[in-house]
Parts: sequence; C-alpha cells; structure tokens
Amino acid sequence: METPVIILIVILAVAVVAFIVLAILGKKLKDKQEASEEQIKAAAQMVSMLVIDKKRMKLKDADFPKMVLEQTPKYLRGSKVPVVKAKIGPRVATLMCDEKAFQLIPVKRECKVLLSGIYIMEVKSARGGLEKPKTKKELKEEAKAKKKAEAKKNVGKKAAVSQTASKKRK
Repeated sequence: METPVIILIVILAVAVVAFIVLAILGKKLKDKQEASEEQIKAAAQMVSMLVIDKKRMKLKDADFPKMVLEQTPKYLRGSKVPVVKAKIGPRVATLMCDEKAFQLIPVKRECKVLLSGIYIMEVKSARGGLEKPKTKKELKEEAKAKKKAEAKKNVGKKAAVSQTASKKRK
C-alpha cells in the first residue's frame, strides 16, 4: 500500500475512536446531570421573598457560604453568575439563580419563587405582575421606530432652519 493511504486510514481510525469516547462520556455526563436535576426538584419548595437587589457577579465575590465555594470547580469560581439578594422572612439571603428566572425577577418587589437550597429555579408570581423580557425582534422594532422618529424630527428642524435662513436673506 502507499504511504498516504496508510496515513489517511490511521487518522480516520483515531477520529472514529475519539468520537466513540466522546459519545460515551457525553452520555454519562447527561445521566449525571439528569440525576442531580431530579434531586434539586425533589428538594424544591415555594417561598415568598422580597427581592432587594439582583446582578451578575463572580462566584467568589457573591458572599456565598464557604462550602459552596469549596464544592465549585476552580475554573468556574471566577465566572459570573446571576445572584439575587433577597429577604426571606426575617433574614436576608444571597441566592444563586437560574438564567431564565433571573430575567423575570422584579427588583424591590415581593415575589413567589421555587427555591431549592440557595438556588432559585422558577419565578411563579410577583406583586404587580411579572414583566416578560423583550425578545430580540421586539428590541429591533423599537430601535427602528426610534430612528424613524428621530429622522422625522431632524427633517422638520432642517426645513424650519432653511425657512428662517431664506427669510433673513430677504
């Protein structure tokens, strides 16, 4: 056999083995995630809380308990996570939040959430209603409408300036 053909076969064999290994590892990780998600859902409870503040901050800077930081992998400790500071009953707590729930949580208002430990999973309701986050399409439409309004305003100003300039010439 020729040398290029042998090299091509070896590279193909290595790629197939790598694909199989990644598929097996991916399946194991998926099963592990589903099991942990079930545990989180089993421990979840409905809580009424007053949201004081919400923001994205690094895990180290969020004032979480020491145990939470120790259990987090080192490469994730510097990543920013959605954090909510809320008053639950008589005490103020710092809570981690799901990305979808973080967008819906109203600041300075009372809301009911599904809470599992220090993790907010869902926002059920809020006083004054929940504000749905705007989609990209809605944001683009608003930007277009603003541009059109500004363009009309500028055209009106230019016409007024040209009229006053022509009056001064006369």
